[in-house]
Amino acid sequence: MLHGLWSPGAGLLLWRDGNQATLPDPYARVVESRRFRHRVDVPVRTTTGVRSEQAPALALAPGAAADLLLTPSPTHGLAGDLRYLRHAVRGVDRWVAAGRIVPDVYRAEGQWWTRWRLVGGERQRAWAAELAAAMPAVQRSQGAPSAVLDDLVTELADPIARRRLVDRGAPDRSTHPLVGSLLAQTPLDEGSHAVVRTLERWRSSLTVDEPELVLRLLEPLDEDQSDETDTAAFWRLEVCLRPEGEAPQPVPLRGADPDRLRLGVRKLGEAMAAYPRLREVPTDPQSLDLLLPTAVVVDLVGHGALALRASGVNLLLPRAWSVVAPSLRLRVSSSPAVTVEGSTVGMNELVSYDWQLALGDMVLTDLEMQRLARSKSDLVRLRGHWVQADHTVLARAARYVAEHDAGAETSLGSLLAELTSAHPPPVAVDEITATGWARSLLDPAAEPVEVPLPAGLYADLRPYQQRGLDWLATMSRLGLGAVLADDMGLGKTLQVLALLAHEVPDPVDDTVDAVESMDSSTTHGSRPAPTLLVAPMSVVGNWQREAQRFTPDLRVHVHHGATRLSGDAFAEQVARTDLVVTTYSLVARDVGLLREQAWDRIVLDEAQHIKNAATAQSRAARSIPARHRLALTGTPVENRLEELRSILDFANPRMLGSAQAFRARFAIPIEREHDETAAARLRTATAPFLLRRVKTDPAVIADLPEKFEMTVRANLTAEQASLYQAVVDEMMRQISEAEGMSRKGAVLAALTRLKQVCNHPAHFLRDGSSVLRRGQHRSGKLNLVDDVLDSVLADGEKALLFTQFREFGDLVAPYLAERFGVSVPFLHGGVSKTRRDGMVTGFAEPDGPPIMLLSLKAGGTGLNLTAANHVVHLDRWWNPAVENQATDRAFRIGQRRDVQVRKLVCVGTVEERIDAMLTGKQELADLAVGTGENWVTELSTDELRDLLRLGDDAVGE
Repeated sequence: MLHGLWSPGAGLLLWRDGNQATLPDPYARVVESRRFRHRVDVPVRTTTGVRSEQAPALALAPGAAADLLLTPSPTHGLAGDLRYLRHAVRGVDRWVAAGRIVPDVYRAEGQWWTRWRLVGGERQRAWAAELAAAMPAVQRSQGAPSAVLDDLVTELADPIARRRLVDRGAPDRSTHPLVGSLLAQTPLDEGSHAVVRTLERWRSSLTVDEPELVLRLLEPLDEDQSDETDTAAFWRLEVCLRPEGEAPQPVPLRGADPDRLRLGVRKLGEAMAAYPRLREVPTDPQSLDLLLPTAVVVDLVGHGALALRASGVNLLLPRAWSVVAPSLRLRVSSSPAVTVEGSTVGMNELVSYDWQLALGDMVLTDLEMQRLARSKSDLVRLRGHWVQADHTVLARAARYVAEHDAGAETSLGSLLAELTSAHPPPVAVDEITATGWARSLLDPAAEPVEVPLPAGLYADLRPYQQRGLDWLATMSRLGLGAVLADDMGLGKTLQVLALLAHEVPDPVDDTVDAVESMDSSTTHGSRPAPTLLVAPMSVVGNWQREAQRFTPDLRVHVHHGATRLSGDAFAEQVARTDLVVTTYSLVARDVGLLREQAWDRIVLDEAQHIKNAATAQSRAARSIPARHRLALTGTPVENRLEELRSILDFANPRMLGSAQAFRARFAIPIEREHDETAAARLRTATAPFLLRRVKTDPAVIADLPEKFEMTVRANLTAEQASLYQAVVDEMMRQISEAEGMSRKGAVLAALTRLKQVCNHPAHFLRDGSSVLRRGQHRSGKLNLVDDVLDSVLADGEKALLFTQFREFGDLVAPYLAERFGVSVPFLHGGVSKTRRDGMVTGFAEPDGPPIMLLSLKAGGTGLNLTAANHVVHLDRWWNPAVENQATDRAFRIGQRRDVQVRKLVCVGTVEERIDAMLTGKQELADLAVGTGENWVTELSTDELRDLLRLGDDAVGE
């Protein structure tokens, strides 16, 4: 007789006993063609018991074993142990034929390999259990039945699956490396631990044929239980099984189906292994249910639920369950109105206030706060409902409220400073209500007093612009600094001009002007003192044009140029003026002259110019005295929160404390640690002084067309690729020999050079060479620009092209002018005011130039260029806020066509890799900020090499 057993690590072992029966094929051929080189221990029965004898045996690898055992043949001459293995292998074949296999990746012999394995499931486990129970004694000698069967199934499922794939006609091996490895039994070069984890997650998500375990938490049934005794309650954790498509069903101990009970016990054991604390609680004698004390329930919801979910166990909480965070509410009382004629409130006006502690929508009474402060549990009954909240946080918040007497008085500045102090409220302040004059400032639900449309304003205001005027007038009346942070293109200029027209209600004739010019007092008769407006040079002309268009009765003077007024002449001109417009550079230069004048208001346009509080122009702007301060910006935060502090510090000095204190209390917790509490506290403190609307909100503006943004990729030319690789090699050599600031400087310099290479070889080389060579483009990016502009001009439309490099603009502008036979103005920092104004007005004309080139810094803010409905970013600034400012030159009020925005990057370069990262930086204005390009300098050498490397697909055909 021919015997067989499965030996883990050796495969199928065959041996013969003394009975030389005739064997059927293919067993006879195998026995006759192979040598019995192995030895196997065989149990032999004797009159005195069972002894072990060694017999010669031959071994078959898994593939050969599967072929032999699956070949149909008679069973004469085959011993029972061999027939058992034939039965087991045919079972594996049936699972494979049913499609119950999945791919697996494993590590062996220093390489990654692939194989097929059975997917598992309850029915498969039941089949394996039956095989284990019927296992012959000789097979049991190889180890525990379950372990031997696991090895047999694992080793044979793979060759059986491959055998069936060959029979069916396997797919093309080249379709995917994993498929090729599975079919050809070759190593998987792309194998990794990440691939293994991905396959494990996928396999665990597959639906198997057994019910899933559901743990359902039920609150205590004692309806008479009082809030004071909540911690003594026991919660029932009901153990249920849920077949696919059915409702969860409890598992009783008596009268249940034995298989279902075994399954429930096994799965509950797996849940206890995932969350061991379930082993420590009492059980219900009538079911598998567990009885949980309140402390365990709190830990289950806070920590155990995650562990159970990770192991595939669903946890259902009671419907009445609510998880809430404690919060504070502030009630502020102030006098009905400013009592003294002409006075303003300011930050020093007294208010009374009252703190309240809330859990969700429930404002707690003093007795409830005292009880919760004493509680040692995070789960409590409150007004008949179960509520979960951190009891330590609750206790701190309750003490904070108790320490502040109801109705206490303090100044408005002190009250707001408390929110930003070193010891702020311990939980978020989610609601502020106020009465009197403070309501229009502090209560988000309050609308400012509506201002009639000024008689001197020759424009219709949109609803959100009217609200902006109302808000600005309120802040001005209260004498509180403000930041109007509307999105680019929403008309901040018009709203400020409307405010000035509101304050100068009745136009005066030249005679009255002449009389008033003799009086340099701050009131000028019926008119207030003038407003000083500081703006970038690029938008000074825009303020002149807008004022002339919308408020022609306002007297405007531009303080700029080599012939600008000084001394008494300037003072006399200011006395005859409503609005003086100057630039940031002149504020720093003429600060002494400007400080001598009496200003009613100072306005900073594009206030991000003072985001660095240490610069001369920032210090100068802060030092000029004025009754009211107003900052205008479309991007209150570009890169760092310190920029927001700097702008608000101009509007309301010292409101957010020193730069060092702000960094410790807000910038570091929010930017690095993503501290939501600190972010909420900062929003609460700054919201009264900052009005921000975005143009994408339909409630703000419904008639603005769509904006379509797309990243367009260009291949490098061979010349660009060679230069790019040379820059990377040189940089890697330099940083290997440098450290500290020297290393950072080398990295930033290399980034700039790489962007220049991506633009054009002549831009990088600066050798004055031509744009084309033998009629062919040297730059894949400029070739792409040609195609884009061909389409734009063919449709009779206009385009704005932005670059951060003036030298690249100097290269591109003449080329495009010659290529398309049109004028291509280039607006950059070196263009005079007169020429800038001419470029802007000329481009707006229907027969004006169809293409305009702008440097990102000089042309990225303040301009109105809605004649264009195409925007092309030739190179990336790597700051979404700055790029969006530039885009908004075309995407703003007055635009009637959809705007297409193309951001050009080169394939396989640092441009493409950082472009992918920028998609996660859009949270910037919501207080999750980045750090510009400086983060690149902090990368390790290996990370830098991977970021900057030239991809295989970089060069086009």
